[in-house]
Amino acid sequence: MRHARSIRLVDPAAVTATAVPEPATIEIWTDGACRGNPGPGGWGALMRSGTHERELHGGERDTTNNRMELTAVIEALAAVKQPGSRIVIHTDSQYVKLGITTWLAQWEQRGWKTSGRKPVKNVDLWQRLAQLAARHRVEWRWVPGHAGVEGNERADQLANRGIDELVSGGT
Repeated sequence: MRHARSIRLVDPAAVTATAVPEPATIEIWTDGACRGNPGPGGWGALMRSGTHERELHGGERDTTNNRMELTAVIEALAAVKQPGSRIVIHTDSQYVKLGITTWLAQWEQRGWKTSGRKPVKNVDLWQRLAQLAARHRVEWRWVPGHAGVEGNERADQLANRGIDELVSGGT
């Protein structure tokens, strides 16, 4: 026995699209700190989306300031679980901003060598950062450090908290 199907034709002009709201932009401020270079270091990130706010921080015993700057961004991006999120990264590190927006593609083309044919420093972190950034729509903004930018000042405090907790043995 065959079942008859009923097909109803709809006037396309009568169909209205249901707008899916754009997810809120995630604003992230990051900073790294080091006491001695190398020495004990910390990283911090302040994340905001709408009315939600999250703080992240951590540290390493023997590291450099540049590694902590990169780690702050990596940890913040890793905390964003929704692929395709619109993210604005605020960093006071020209190393991070220029590295990701200008130098990275050239390093990859040269097999992770600088223009002087030397190995790129912190290649492990640059590769991880590139992988995480590719999952989202990221805008990179440089902000001056220690200039009263509220998000940057908070990220700096978090980075220093990472060092303090590391040195004192706290978590």
